[in-house]
Amino acid sequence: MTRETRHVSMRIERPAAEIYAFCVQPANLPRWAAGLGGSIASVDGRWIAQSPMGAVEVQFAPGNDFGVLDHRVTLEDGQTFDNPMRVIPDGDAAADVVFTLRWADGTAAEAFEADAAAVEADLRTLKRLLESDGAA
Repeated sequence: MTRETRHVSMRIERPAAEIYAFCVQPANLPRWAAGLGGSIASVDGRWIAQSPMGAVEVQFAPGNDFGVLDHRVTLEDGQTFDNPMRVIPDGDAAADVVFTLRWADGTAAEAFEADAAAVEADLRTLKRLLESDGAA
């Protein structure tokens, strides 16, 4: 089955390393990732967010120097979603943040479009937050 993949991106006028350092900290997610909810806490070494989908575990790829922010979201029922995400440097003072959204089996077109719009809104929030003075 062919599924649509959409890359949602946002240029942020901050050094890539600073963007990565901010985004890779799960405690910062409520500040910019509305889809993962308004709170997150470390519980027994796992990051648990209270989201619109219930309590979800968020696990980032191990720290790296390549800007890889891939993360797995595990729902309470055990269903997992792997989310590719990257910070791609563009010179010393800016970078593109790219989130890859994949159309999940059984998802209606309207829901996919709503997910894409939500990701774009989250990235706009991240941009606004990181480009404002002293935000990170």
